[in-house]
Order: sequence, then C-alpha cells, then structure tokens
Amino acid sequence: MDIEGHVALVSGGASGLGEATARHLAALGADVAILDRDGDRAKQVAAEIGGYSQQCDITDEDAVAAGVTSAMARFGQAPRIVVNCAGIGPAARIVGREGKVSTPLFRQVMEVNLFGTYNVMTYAAQAMMDLPMLEGGERGVIINTASAAYEDGQIGQTAYAASKGAIASMCLPAAREFAKMGIRVMAIAPGLFNTPMMESLPAETVEAIVENIPHPHRLGQPQEFAALAGDIARNPYLNGTVIRIDGAVRLPPR
Repeated sequence: MDIEGHVALVSGGASGLGEATARHLAALGADVAILDRDGDRAKQVAAEIGGYSQQCDITDEDAVAAGVTSAMARFGQAPRIVVNCAGIGPAARIVGREGKVSTPLFRQVMEVNLFGTYNVMTYAAQAMMDLPMLEGGERGVIINTASAAYEDGQIGQTAYAASKGAIASMCLPAAREFAKMGIRVMAIAPGLFNTPMMESLPAETVEAIVENIPHPHRLGQPQEFAALAGDIARNPYLNGTVIRIDGAVRLPPR
C-alpha cells in the first residue's frame, strides 16, 4: 500500500514508539489521527505533524468507537493503517513480599494492553470494511504491538508477558478472519527500546540492560520501530505473523 494520502490511526501516539510511528507515517504522507490518554501531549504532537488527536482511554469501548468516528469525520474517510502502541508495563511478582498477591495489577495490565488493543482493532476494522478496495484487493492493515517478553518474559513480567503473548497469539486468527475483507493483521514484538520508560532508569541500570544486546550493541530507537511499521504497511504480502525487532537479544530471567 502506498501510504501517501491515506488515513493512519495510532493509539498511544503521544509518546515513545507511538509518537515515532505517528511522525514517521505523517512524513510519508499519511493523514495521522492519534488516540492517547494524554490528551494535551497528543494534541501537541498532532499539531506538529499536521494531524488530529483525540483524548481516549482505550479500555473504554465507547471512547474507542468515538475516537475512530471522530478521526473519520476529521479526514473524511476511515483509516487504512492502524498501529496500536498504547500500553503499560508495570512489574510485580505473582506472590511478592509477605505473601502479597498481584492479581489487581494483572487485571489492569490485561485490560490496557490486551483489551485496549482489541478494542481499537475491532472498531478500526469495522470502519475499514466499508472502504473501497485498493489495487491488489487490499483495504488496509492493522499492526499491533506485542513484545519480546511474550517469548522470554522476565521475573516480575508475568502480567506484561501474558498480555503481549495474547496480542501475538491473536494475530493469525484475526488475519484469517479479515482476509476476505482485504484487511491484513500483523504484530511487532520490540525488544529493549529507548522510550520514556527506559529513560527514567538509572544510567547503570540501562548499561546493564544494553550489555545483553548482541548487535547493534545499544537500545533500539523508536524511529526503527516506526520504520518497520511503515514497511509492513507498504508490503502487501506481510500478513498474520509477528516480527521481532530486538538486536538479537533474548531476555535473561531477571
């Protein structure tokens, strides 16, 4: 798909991987709509790229439906490119100190990462189905964000790994379901990236993390994730699979 002239919707587009993706797609000529819980920051990024923003809690099904509808009203058509980057990554042991359980955190992470992604995919696909077919029989593409942790999650990442594993697992059945409508579904599983979450860590912690990354021997840059999302959108034969982008890292137990 030629990205130029089409509408792209990015959840979590106000920061980190989502912001880089929104900026990259805009630079390639897309009309970009950002859905993010941080409405002020989303508005700022949208203004800088000539896009549109809508404050949105992706765990709220009605809010997501309204966000997709408002993006369509702003640009006059449904999105053909959807990239789900919104998510959270708090860590906790299943049973922590003094026997404290982490069930509430597990539920919260699943609600944001999995159900939030599912909500955006659902309402975006519903809108996409009404678009005319492009040359080659394609209507659009949905790219969800998993994580390297879905395959090698660390201690304390049970909730996060489970949520990202579910995102990876639903990629193929979703792609099969939407195939007859000409809608592709892909997932990207990033490794260790230089996002605001990573920037908040002490320098020595980051150095220890980087030590495990074979090559390139550094954190990934959000622009590299964004470039992959753009490549997926442009390549019509990529469908129904998960792509790791991680510098060949495999996460250690802790």
